[in-house]
Amino acid sequence: QVQLAESGGGLVEPGGSLTLSCEASGGLRSRNIFRLYGISWYRQAPGNQRELVARILSNNDTDYADSVKGRFTVSRDKTKNTAYLQMHSLKAEDTALYRCMIPGIVWGQGTQVTVSS
Repeated sequence: QVQLAESGGGLVEPGGSLTLSCEASGGLRSRNIFRLYGISWYRQAPGNQRELVARILSNNDTDYADSVKGRFTVSRDKTKNTAYLQMHSLKAEDTALYRCMIPGIVWGQGTQVTVSS
C-alpha cells in the first residue's frame, strides 16, 4: 500500500523559510507511482477551504497558486521517492496544515506550518 509522509513543518517567524518533504513508501509500487504520477501540495487553515498550493506534474512541469508564486518552489527527487516544497518569505497567512497527495491515489497526514512572531 502506497503511503505518503510529510515532514519539515514548524513555527517560523514572518519572512522566514521552511522546506517541507513528502516521502512515498510502500515498496516497488510506491516507487513506480511516484515516478509516473504528479505530486500536489495542499493546505488548509482552520475555517478555510482546502487550497491547492503547488504541484509538480509527471513531466516535471510545475504550477502554483497565485498567493505563493515567487515564494514557493515544488520539486522532487525520484531516486529518494521524495517531493519537496521550499517556502520562502513566509507570511502569517501561510499558516496551515500542509498535505501532499498523489491525485486519485493517496494523501499524506500533513505537517503543520505556523508563521508567527
